[in-house]
Amino acid sequence: MFGTLLYIFSRLLFSFWIYPIRAHLKLKRNGFGGPSPNFPLGNLKEMRKISQEASSVSGSSKISHDIHSTVFPYFATWKQSHGKVFIYWLGTEPFLYIADPEFLKAMSSGVLGKSWGKPRVFKHDREPMFGNGLVMVEGEDWVRHRHVITPAFSPSNLKAMASLMLESTNTMLDRWADLINSGNHEIDVEREITGTAGEIIARTSFGIGYENGRKVFEKLREVQVTLFRSNRYVGVPFSKMMCPKKTMEAKRLGKEIDDLLMSIITARKKDDSKGAGNKGRDLLGLLLEGNGREGKTLTTRELVDECKTFFFGGHETTALAISWTLLLLAQHPEWQNQLREEIRQVTKDKELDVAMLAGLKKMGWVMNEVLRLYPPAPNVQRQAREDIEVKEVIRIPKGTNMWIDVVSMHHDPELWGKDVNVFKPERFRDDALYGGCEHKMGFLPFGFGGRMCIGRNLTSMEYKLVLSSILTRFSFSLSPAYSHSPTILLSLRPTLGLPLLVNALS
Repeated sequence: MFGTLLYIFSRLLFSFWIYPIRAHLKLKRNGFGGPSPNFPLGNLKEMRKISQEASSVSGSSKISHDIHSTVFPYFATWKQSHGKVFIYWLGTEPFLYIADPEFLKAMSSGVLGKSWGKPRVFKHDREPMFGNGLVMVEGEDWVRHRHVITPAFSPSNLKAMASLMLESTNTMLDRWADLINSGNHEIDVEREITGTAGEIIARTSFGIGYENGRKVFEKLREVQVTLFRSNRYVGVPFSKMMCPKKTMEAKRLGKEIDDLLMSIITARKKDDSKGAGNKGRDLLGLLLEGNGREGKTLTTRELVDECKTFFFGGHETTALAISWTLLLLAQHPEWQNQLREEIRQVTKDKELDVAMLAGLKKMGWVMNEVLRLYPPAPNVQRQAREDIEVKEVIRIPKGTNMWIDVVSMHHDPELWGKDVNVFKPERFRDDALYGGCEHKMGFLPFGFGGRMCIGRNLTSMEYKLVLSSILTRFSFSLSPAYSHSPTILLSLRPTLGLPLLVNALS
């Protein structure tokens, strides 16, 4: 009995204090500063205190695009004291904070995509939501997953999805027209577009109807809220035991999503074996068709995890990009007019076709500027799977977690100029990819390197199709009920919704 207690005590001692203190000293010797941690909580207590102080003034009728201190108040505070690269701690897990594109470039130079991993603390925490899908898997497994998935995102396959996207969008817009005709001009566009994007990804990815798609969508949102809208102790040893109710709720929801997707995949495989399937018509069909090609195979369990990843990532990023776009266009009606004129010139009053999307240059500028000001993916996380030398001066030890602050770099006046917080799509006119940013690593709407988002072309296509459809039928302006409340719930979203006043064009 005494030996058991001694073992437990020694394990707690090492997990809570000795190991993290050793790691802290090693990182300090390698030249990294940062806020002082207090183990076993690290900097969590300070982060919560700073966040609570910031939240007391959040939600405002005044719209400012200078959002870094709102969505990441603790990083904004620490940057003033420790610069753009420093170490902070989630419990006993050290994170290298990076908001310096030159450091990021030097750090990632020559590192292969398979050599990066995801912080294990996040992999364990977010398992109910993503499992071992592409955003979480690593090493040779990442290479295998990427090999099977990439062909599904070919231009020809994406083009085949366009008609379904337009069909779902027109259903939403017909509903808006009915609301307006009944005298209701105020519409929460974020809620509407998120729902439609969920329907689009359900149909284009899995060939499933509205009802099953809605079930997956609602359960994923419940998991998202359970994991990210609660005071938990991510990074603290045995943290799941400290929040058992939240842990069990996330696990239950994750299991329900798995069962639903498993039944969809099993039914599709059964149909395919009878020659009655839909292979090639949607992403799931393409995955099943490509599975096993050149010896690269995904198990059914891995297919479920990829489906969860597609479903969440495939609708969330696009829906939020369009929602933030409508907010900015509501503030700038002159850009609504410019985009409508561009659509007319490109389509020549004919029905919009995928082949026409490349001609929507100004819409591309607007999309990039929105992704700069309000990046749906506000950060990128990595974990080194080998020691990394930075300019032969600094060594990042194997296993180090990294947090790349995309919001900070996208709002850095040293990179973008004094007008950094101004909506200015024309900054992308002459340098379409980087918008005149002083550093190519300063604009990361879809991540960077070998692990860049595989669905970025799908997002761009859906964005242009949906936004073009909205602009040709409606104009919109800010509602007095709108309260500016950008916040992080894994993604960057308007917490209090996005009500706009919508009017049909004559």
